[in-house]
Amino acid sequence: MDYLFTFLEGIASFISPCILPMLPIYISYFLGEDNKRTSKAVINATGFVLGFTTIFLLLAILASRFGGVISSNIKYFKILFGIIIILLGLNYMEIINIKFLNKTKIANKNAKDLNFFKAIIFGMLFSISWTPCIGTFLSSALLLVAKNQDILKGIVLMILYSIGLGIPFIISAVLLEKLKELFNIIKQHYDIIKKISGIILIIMGIYIIFF
Repeated sequence: MDYLFTFLEGIASFISPCILPMLPIYISYFLGEDNKRTSKAVINATGFVLGFTTIFLLLAILASRFGGVISSNIKYFKILFGIIIILLGLNYMEIINIKFLNKTKIANKNAKDLNFFKAIIFGMLFSISWTPCIGTFLSSALLLVAKNQDILKGIVLMILYSIGLGIPFIISAVLLEKLKELFNIIKQHYDIIKKISGIILIIMGIYIIFF
């Protein structure tokens, strides 16, 4: 049951406020300058998934090794995650400005010549910026790992989590042509989506702290 639950948490993470609204931007990175080469987008999306999977596996190994510490201090971890998520929500609503989270131009500059190996690095870097936002689901998955304190099971659980999160990216790259209209709609209403996403994140952060 743990395996299925963790896989579903991965899928749920994909529709979190800081990933789904950004999907058109990720896909444009995968395409680079080849706007019509779906095969390139799929290859780069696969590298991107491998990149964030690598980081999540490292987190799983750490959670397995320090499971006792995490379990005994869970209320403090929940408060920390909650505060970070609330701050991220305020940043999305542009009430505060967290500069390092808003530097998308740097990524965009290097995205035009993105290839498989660069996409892996790209996935690693972005997984770090995602961690606060998908903290609700990722921390839940990591707590399962910490509870079992079994490195092998932890690795399997985190691979399943990454598959759940990664499959929608690859599917989006495969169905690129069919999703272009949806991407355009998201881009047109991006400011509104960001505001709504910010409110959702703040609610999520409060929920994590108090429940």
